[in-house]
Amino acid sequence: MTILVLAEHHDTQLDEATAKAVSAAGRMGGEIHVLVAGSGCRAAAEAAAGLAGVALVLLADAPSLSNRLAEPVAALVVGLASGYDAILAPSTTSGRNILPRVAALLDVMQISDVIAVDGPDLFQRPIYAGNVIQTVRSTDAKKVLTVRASSFPAASIAAAAAPIETVAIPEDPGRSTFVRSELSRSERPELAGARIVVSGGRALASAENFETVLAPLADTLGAAIGASRAAVDAGYVSNDLQVGQTGKIIAPDLYIACGISGAIQHLAGMKDSRVIVAINKDPDAPIFQVADYGLVADLFEAVPELHTAVAAEARA
Repeated sequence: MTILVLAEHHDTQLDEATAKAVSAAGRMGGEIHVLVAGSGCRAAAEAAAGLAGVALVLLADAPSLSNRLAEPVAALVVGLASGYDAILAPSTTSGRNILPRVAALLDVMQISDVIAVDGPDLFQRPIYAGNVIQTVRSTDAKKVLTVRASSFPAASIAAAAAPIETVAIPEDPGRSTFVRSELSRSERPELAGARIVVSGGRALASAENFETVLAPLADTLGAAIGASRAAVDAGYVSNDLQVGQTGKIIAPDLYIACGISGAIQHLAGMKDSRVIVAINKDPDAPIFQVADYGLVADLFEAVPELHTAVAAEARA
C-alpha cells in the first residue's frame, strides 16, 4: 500500500498538522509519500523529508500554486493518484477545500474528519457534533481521507531525511483566481496549535471585555484566545477565533472556558482537550459535564483573581 499525504504548510514553514497526518497515515501501513505544493516551498519540503515514516517527498513548486487554490492543487493530486492507494490531508481549511474535489474527480467516496485509523480500510469519525463515533469501512479502490490533526500525535524527526523529487505541474484549470487575503496578526499563539487556550462566551458582553478581562490572563499564560459561536455572532471577536463544530476543532493541553454554557456545537470543538477548566455562574451549565475543574462564579471576579494568582506564581 502506498499513501500520499498532502502537506499543510506556509511555503517556508511546514505546519504541524502535516506531521500529525503522517502519523495517521502510518497506522494504515505501507509506504508514505508527502506532496508539498506551493511557490517557493523548498523549505517546507525539506522539513517534510525529515519526518519519521516518510519515504519520499514530492515537490510541486510553481507560481500557479502560490496560493494553493483548490482547483490547481486538486488537478495536481489527481494527476498523481494512479500511483497511490490512499490520499490523506489534514482536516484544515485547505484540506477540506481540496480533497472533496479530488474525491469527486476520482469518483470515490471521501471519509471526512477521521479521528482513528483501525486498519488500511477501517476508520472512525465523529457524527452528530461528536456525540456518536461512526466506524466506516471503505471498499473504494482509492481511499480519500481528511484526518483531524488533534486526534493524532505528530510524527517524530527521522534519523535520515527522505529524498525530495520534483514533479511536473499540470495546466491550471483557471476556474478561480486569487484576489487578496486579509490576515489578522497577533503576538499570541495561533489558536489551532496552541498548548493553552482561554475562551470566552457571550457572557463577556463586549469586545472590550475580551481585551480587559480575558487577554491579561491569556498573555500571562502564553495562551491563545478563543470564543464561542455566540460571542462571534455578537461581534465581540472575529470568526477566526471561533471554537466549535463550525469553527476550529482543537485539543490543547489546557482549555479555560469563561462564561461559556457548553452548547453541543462548542463542545464538539474542544472536548478532547487534555484538561478543561470551566468558569460559569450557572451551576447547571452543560460545560461542567465535560470539565475536569469547574468553578461556579462570576467570571468578572474569578478571571482577574486567577490572573493575579498566575502572575504571582510566574514572578515567584
